[in-house]
Amino acid sequence: MAAMLKKALSVVATLLATATLAYAAPEIRPDHPESYVVKKGDTLWGISGRFLKNPWSWPEIWQANPQIENPHLIYPGDVVSLIYIDGKPHLVVNGGPGTGPAPADSGPAPDIGPRMRPDEARDAVPPIPLAAVRDFLVRPRMLDEETMKSAPYVVTVEENTILGTDGRLAYARGLDGAQRGDRYILARPTLRYRDVPAGWLWNRDERIVKAESWSLSDQWHWGLARWIGGRGELLGYEVMEIGTVVVSSGGDPATVYVNYSDLEVRKGDLLLPAEDYPYPPKFQPTEPAGVPEGLRVIASSSGYDRTGPDDVVVLSRGAQDGVADGQVYSLYQPGQVIQDEVSYPKHTLRSYFNPRDKKVELPAEFVGHVMVFRTFDRVAYGLVLNAVRPINLGAELREPTEL
Repeated sequence: MAAMLKKALSVVATLLATATLAYAAPEIRPDHPESYVVKKGDTLWGISGRFLKNPWSWPEIWQANPQIENPHLIYPGDVVSLIYIDGKPHLVVNGGPGTGPAPADSGPAPDIGPRMRPDEARDAVPPIPLAAVRDFLVRPRMLDEETMKSAPYVVTVEENTILGTDGRLAYARGLDGAQRGDRYILARPTLRYRDVPAGWLWNRDERIVKAESWSLSDQWHWGLARWIGGRGELLGYEVMEIGTVVVSSGGDPATVYVNYSDLEVRKGDLLLPAEDYPYPPKFQPTEPAGVPEGLRVIASSSGYDRTGPDDVVVLSRGAQDGVADGQVYSLYQPGQVIQDEVSYPKHTLRSYFNPRDKKVELPAEFVGHVMVFRTFDRVAYGLVLNAVRPINLGAELREPTEL
């Protein structure tokens, strides 16, 4: 028994060692350049993708010249080269003022002419295009049902008009105990996300997640259609910050002064406490330890059923399911369902009497990568890093695969 246990432990140790080695040895693209001159607008993900099949693993082989304090800070004009040290690949920054001498076995750096190295980290090349996600780091919030139902709201605006703009007054209910000078965020309801289980009426075959528009008044409406369509577990109510207000006088309704608003204030907008989301200024793409079941793309910042690179997407799982900022996943499109016209020719009895057997679902296809950059309890936001074809809503997330 002891011998068997020892043998089993040996096998496990070997497998773990093999997995560790496999993880520690990112694969190099066969068509990689010997060196690359960094340009304005580049990202670490994009640069790494020129050299690596799995660019999320770039920290494992990214090295810096000893004179560079932070190996993650590179700048336009820097030269990134692929070298081998003791048979292992390394990406190094060399060949230019401020970068110091190039490693002995890296070869000569391309002549890129005289230049000055920026002094501030803000000029460095970011890991991902932050401009694409900046608004989504601060403006959206995800509310649970209790918070949504208890949130103060705009009941009307000054002079009983329908819309309001900067510098006008609005009237809000639910601001119990608010004092003059208290500041609130104006938030506009956008989408509601529900997880509908398999077996519910016509949705018998698989579990799906629905994204649908909502407004505060929806909670007071009831009807058979809403009851049928509203089944499933609530993942959250999404709202978008559109401005700020300051309480002018308390009461029910309270009077608030519109400091600023990106959109015209209207009835049903919510008033939420001001809060600072401590998002990181940099994101480092990492490989997730696992993939939660049912992780899919359920909405897109494009507003369409298809999305692509640099678009923000909403994912159907969040922090409660182990999803975290920086995790990279592969996107797979569900396979198309076709009819087998070889074994079941059209307009034949065999085709007519075998409606299920004649249908064939093609394998899911890889369509791109997405990186999580903001997580809530039940959902998360991700940035589409690259795509080989348009990504449809419903795309499935899996462990990251090479480019």
